[in-house]
Amino acid sequence: MSLAKNIYLTIFLIISVFQVQSQSVKDSCFRILMIGFHGSGQLPKHDLEKRFGSNLSAGITFDWKTKHNILFGLEGSYFFGNNVKEDVVANMKNEDGFIVDNEGYPADLRLTERGWNIYANVGYVFSRLGNNPNSGVFITIGSGWTQHKIKLYDANQKIAAINGDLQKGYDHLSGGIGFTQFIGYKYISNNRLANCYAGFEFYEANTKSLREFNYNTGLIDTKKRFDVLMGFRFGWILPLYKRTKDFYYF
Repeated sequence: MSLAKNIYLTIFLIISVFQVQSQSVKDSCFRILMIGFHGSGQLPKHDLEKRFGSNLSAGITFDWKTKHNILFGLEGSYFFGNNVKEDVVANMKNEDGFIVDNEGYPADLRLTERGWNIYANVGYVFSRLGNNPNSGVFITIGSGWTQHKIKLYDANQKIAAINGDLQKGYDHLSGGIGFTQFIGYKYISNNRLANCYAGFEFYEANTKSLREFNYNTGLIDTKKRFDVLMGFRFGWILPLYKRTKDFYYF
């Protein structure tokens, strides 16, 4: 091969490498795996509002963004609160409104909300409204499972009626298939230092009792429920993609 052909080939390879590697999230749309950690403040609606008040939620998301800004994701959240409206231990209280422990003293029994959900999502990033081709307003929809219960905490472990598995007769554990929607803004920085998202989340689940029998009512719970949660979420993102550079010197 002649010297001239070697020179032309070397120049061609340098230009090709430059064209590929000089791309960055600032000017190009990348495939990105995004691991997110989020927190939410939520309000219950419909049947869930009759059982609980407002709550907090924390969770993790795994999102795969394609080069065409289509999102495929999996999310899981754990939600919790102290505002329980449904008095499932009313039948344990005496005339003065107290629950008496095994030794005849007023018991320290606390009712709290506990629940979790897991959903698979699909969505899209509208990058025209973003700071780069990988950021912008985004929407997702999905389906999955929601589950919640009333947690009974006996601080002194002195109430025989809710000892061990007996709690299950009072916790009204419920669960079912649900749907979710999210609309917000996703920010992927040009230098990887700050990556986050925020927006409004909505969950609707058709749930039913997962217990055979409720001790406080003495009845089998066959009621079908429509439980709704809506809230505002903020999350941090760890984006995983091939490192690129904005400037090259030859």
